[in-house]
Amino acid sequence: MTEEPARLVSIPEAPVPDSGKAEWFRGADGATLRAATFFPQGQARGTVVLSPGRTEPIEKYFEVVEDLLERGFAVLLHDWRGQGLSARGLPDRLKGHARGFKTFLSDYTALLDTFEDRMPKPWINMAHSMGGCLTMLALAHGETRFSAAVMSAPMLGLNSGGIPPWIATPLAWTMSRVGLAGEYVQGGQYDPLAQTFVGDALTHDEARYDRYQVLLRAHPEIALGGLTWGWADFAIAACAWLRKTKGVEAIKIPVTLVAAELDNRVLNPDQKAIAARIPQGRYLEVPGAFHEILIETDPRRAIFWQAFDETVDPVAPREPLISPNVSD
Repeated sequence: MTEEPARLVSIPEAPVPDSGKAEWFRGADGATLRAATFFPQGQARGTVVLSPGRTEPIEKYFEVVEDLLERGFAVLLHDWRGQGLSARGLPDRLKGHARGFKTFLSDYTALLDTFEDRMPKPWINMAHSMGGCLTMLALAHGETRFSAAVMSAPMLGLNSGGIPPWIATPLAWTMSRVGLAGEYVQGGQYDPLAQTFVGDALTHDEARYDRYQVLLRAHPEIALGGLTWGWADFAIAACAWLRKTKGVEAIKIPVTLVAAELDNRVLNPDQKAIAARIPQGRYLEVPGAFHEILIETDPRRAIFWQAFDETVDPVAPREPLISPNVSD
């Protein structure tokens, strides 16, 4: 696989959660990909398979891992291909690139296959943004190992920055097929280490935002920048496929989509439409939230966690605090 052991990086403000361990696994084409496991004290209620959004490495989710461990879940967290310390798609590591969504799905299946015997059931699917799109694709393609799913601002419709879809779709398709797939989209190049709280408008919680920026500056090897035409083509095609496929109606588990009211990255109407097509689908919005709900202010995060608990408690019951008294 690789001679260098897999690792997790950290800063004092964001330490690796207890029991955290990174390891490599192979994607479907042999690519070296990174995952990490975390286990609670005592017996786990089950496992949350946690899939980040575009640009996001495992390390961004350490606080979320702690939230899940406190709920009694084991956690399987991973870097998508092209992100974190997983294999990048281009020599320029800052380019956020993709070559369609089938490779991502094969990687996801390889992740689940690799860890299936080690991570306790039931399994809960949890994802953010691009991770939500990709895991929704997996569910719609017939992945049945999950008992419930909860997604934060899933990318089920892409904000194309004011470019009408009837222009953005053929433009991304064409640029990806005339030798420019690996080039940045127009205006898409940026330095991830120079982003600002106000400019990004991803959260109202400046402390959480700054903590992640400090982590990136300390460990720039996990950073990722702007997107390529290949990535844009993948994202548009993936969302279009989900709008048309009957596989969405065949998803049998409870699925909750938690949207951000003030999202400027993904389109809430598309999330709402997908949720309505899932037999046990549910859609709700976090009032006043920007796109990154999981690093939002505490009151906004609390809305997400309430929705999470309402969705997963019936399929992964909490252990009672006091055993029932069966004696007379």
